[in-house]
Amino acid sequence: MDILQREIEKGVKILQKGGVIACPTDTVYGLGADAFNAVAVDRICRIKNRPKHRQLPLLLNDIGHLTFLADPIPEIAWFLARRFWPGGLTLVLPRKGSVPAHLAPGPNIAVRVPDHPVCLAIIQRLGNPLIGTSANISGQPAALTAEEVGQQLGGQIDFIINGGKCPGGKESTVVDVTSETLIVLRQGIIPSDEINKAYKEYSEVTSEAHCYRL
Repeated sequence: MDILQREIEKGVKILQKGGVIACPTDTVYGLGADAFNAVAVDRICRIKNRPKHRQLPLLLNDIGHLTFLADPIPEIAWFLARRFWPGGLTLVLPRKGSVPAHLAPGPNIAVRVPDHPVCLAIIQRLGNPLIGTSANISGQPAALTAEEVGQQLGGQIDFIINGGKCPGGKESTVVDVTSETLIVLRQGIIPSDEINKAYKEYSEVTSEAHCYRL
């Protein structure tokens, strides 16, 4: 087992005990906690100095797991997920009623599937969604290396998995698909014109399908 694999195993054990770690993703380094551990999630909010009413994004390792967290899931959400996942797109969806309130104080939930082997391995081994907020104090620059995480948060978290520099270098693009109008809430690593192009393709496909039904 190489050094990185040992770090992943150590990180998962810390998460299982309710700890908080930092790990690389395809965008920036993220703060990780077992999403179903309310104490750990609350700790992340305090570490980041982030208001509790602001929901934290969740990371999954499989698009199919979306059905456990969101309901209903609009067809446009599936279309965008298949186009951009795994990758730097965070979707805001209607929260499923069974999802714990500490994950989403409001009616919606933010979810994505990252494209990074370390992060995906952690989620798979943990067996639960991972909190996926950026590993920095709110308002400060996002961390792209383990060293940058340590500079901002080193004394406040339990472990940093050093997976090298994040390839993306920019936070995910956040898109709200809870209404009929698609809304880009945060411009990130995926440009808005790519989102708009995908939405146009979706609209054309659904329009043609409707014509055929008629």
